[in-house]
Amino acid sequence: MTDPHAVPASFLSWCCASESERCAGLSVTGRRSKESLSVARRGEADMASAQKIKLSPSRDIPFNKLILSQSNVRRVKAGVSIEQMAESIAQRTLLQSLSVRAVVDADGQETGMFEVPAGGRRYRALELLVKQKRMAKTQPVPCIIRNGGLAEDDSLAENDERVGLHPLDQFRAFKLLHDGGMSEEDIAARHFVSPAIVKQRLRLASVSPKLHDVYADDGMTLEQLMAFSVTADQARQEQVWDNVNRSGNDEPYQIRRMLTENTVRVSDRRVRFIALDAYEQAGGAVMRDLFAHDDGGWLQDVPLLDRLVTEKLKVEAETIAKEGWKWISVAVDFAYGHATGLRELDGKPADLTTEEQVTIDALNAEQAKLEADYQDADELSDEVDQRLGEIESALAALEDRPVLYDPTEIARAGVFISIDSEGRLSVDRGYVRAEDDVPATAPDVEEGADPSSIEGQEAGASVQRTVIAVASGTAEAEEDDEDATKPLPDRLIIELTAHRTLALRDALAENPAIAFQAVLHNFVLTAFYRFASSGSCLEIGLHTPTFPAQAPGLRESASAKAVEARHESWKARLPKSEKDLWDALTALDGGSQVSLFAHCASFAVNALYEPASRYNQGRVSAHGVRTRLDQAEVLAGAVGLDMVQAGWRPTVDNYLGRVTKPRILEAVREARGESSAQLIDHLKKADMAREAERLLDGSGWLPEPLRLVDLTVSPAEEVGEAGSLPEFLADDEDRENAGDDDPQKPDAAE
Repeated sequence: MTDPHAVPASFLSWCCASESERCAGLSVTGRRSKESLSVARRGEADMASAQKIKLSPSRDIPFNKLILSQSNVRRVKAGVSIEQMAESIAQRTLLQSLSVRAVVDADGQETGMFEVPAGGRRYRALELLVKQKRMAKTQPVPCIIRNGGLAEDDSLAENDERVGLHPLDQFRAFKLLHDGGMSEEDIAARHFVSPAIVKQRLRLASVSPKLHDVYADDGMTLEQLMAFSVTADQARQEQVWDNVNRSGNDEPYQIRRMLTENTVRVSDRRVRFIALDAYEQAGGAVMRDLFAHDDGGWLQDVPLLDRLVTEKLKVEAETIAKEGWKWISVAVDFAYGHATGLRELDGKPADLTTEEQVTIDALNAEQAKLEADYQDADELSDEVDQRLGEIESALAALEDRPVLYDPTEIARAGVFISIDSEGRLSVDRGYVRAEDDVPATAPDVEEGADPSSIEGQEAGASVQRTVIAVASGTAEAEEDDEDATKPLPDRLIIELTAHRTLALRDALAENPAIAFQAVLHNFVLTAFYRFASSGSCLEIGLHTPTFPAQAPGLRESASAKAVEARHESWKARLPKSEKDLWDALTALDGGSQVSLFAHCASFAVNALYEPASRYNQGRVSAHGVRTRLDQAEVLAGAVGLDMVQAGWRPTVDNYLGRVTKPRILEAVREARGESSAQLIDHLKKADMAREAERLLDGSGWLPEPLRLVDLTVSPAEEVGEAGSLPEFLADDEDRENAGDDDPQKPDAAE
């Protein structure tokens, strides 16, 4: 919109002309003639020519004629140091001239000196080079000589109007330098950054040009671009960007997760076992994140990793096979209870040699002296602390004696070889299968003959050949991505209740009073309730149920380790021969007896869900399963079982990847609220499960089979048969089958 107060340019031009020119340019009617218009136009052109910008002159001025001006507005030190700038000038010379003004005396006459109001840090850098004798003090310096205006204005404008490079330009510039033959270290030295920063910028420069364009147009953040640098596969980068950009779930962690979903972390037990160097020497590629903690990176070639692991395990097995074992079973990990039903050999630790005993005595003496010398110290020095750690490790290695077995027993026994959670080789020797456990008094074995000679040997061979079996896990087919909420799969419920059973065993063993009452309850049921037990008269047997299905990692769970540690502790206290057991139990105090009783009773716990035939055809009925689970709830409540404290948490493998999308959303909704569920409700099932695992981490959420049920019921509910199955077990009426069993009635005569 035109300003009403603005003066037209033609009017200004007219006012600038002389009076005669103005009069000559007007006709009688007040209109301008062609001649006057021509004159006016020439005048405007002359004015435009007079207003053209003239740049300040440049001149080379000796450095000793320059002084630092007090008009420089920069007061705070920031950015590149004076020392770094001096090195840059030494390498590249001065890339930008100084802005100077002539120094005048009191009369306004130039003194021959020039002050520097803009370019003070460059002046200081040149001054440093002169002091270091690296530049002559009379060295001509390129300068721009300013005359008009304010010196402070020049200084402010030079610093304020400076625009730094876009980060993308920096990345590309570093790549050009690197492609031109400069090493990462050279680039770092010339630009005063660390080699790590150079590596990061080069990595960012290797991201897909398509994503560079998106970043340049502010379509993604620098953090997102960093996440894409995890992999060098530009096609995969673009694919992931299309997916996350379309879904809106484009957080950097999500990008990293999608780019690494088909990889194995360096911290994986398999990688620790073979060592990362072996994988890389075999040609395996490793993805590393230069911008976030990546726990060492990710291995891309999983089949190569598995092959290397298998090969190394086979080598270890072949070495152990030379000991004469009948069989060796090899696997990365064995299921919990894999040795159930096998007889474990009683080995004898190898005796210490004289040299080993001397070493142990010396280490113990050194340890005692260090502890005595520093017992009053508030804090041990690093050297002393390190030495004490070395002594403990050496003593532990010497005390971990190899176990010697009877050669006759070795010939019919086997070994389990696996990898523990820390990536170390785990060797469990001395397990005899039932079919190989030939009694010494067997009628088909001659007196004095070696029982192992009847099998496991090839015809005409004098040495038994060890059978090495390498286990290979088979992945279950992923469930169809269905939208309908349906009952949990039977196998999943079995796996969940296996976790719960193991945790309940551990909890019961820690509560002797409850364990005692539980077994007493079993006695009462057997004595007074006709259909409560199949046992006869006074017999009560300890039956330890096995887990027909179990999730990966059950053997490494906190409950499994606690049960195993407790069992090994008691095993060490009990006599080798059962003939001495009664006297050993008698010698225990009351508290030890109670603890041992609780431990043994815990092995009888069975809180497993089992699918039962609709028509009671089979070993167990639906009513029996329901009654078992109800009693398990009572026991769990008595011991205060908490599966969260027991170490269970929802993961893709143990729950989220095994259920439908509605159940995943239901879990997130229960734990984190509707807003969190909405964050993932648009994702595919696999992505939804992984994101749900992250959202549920630390929430304490449990699926229904693992929750502690409130058993407070009304009197009406206590009458009659056990109630219907919970929702997670219900499937129309397929699992309902309670009518064929007779109710339990007390019968004291029994």
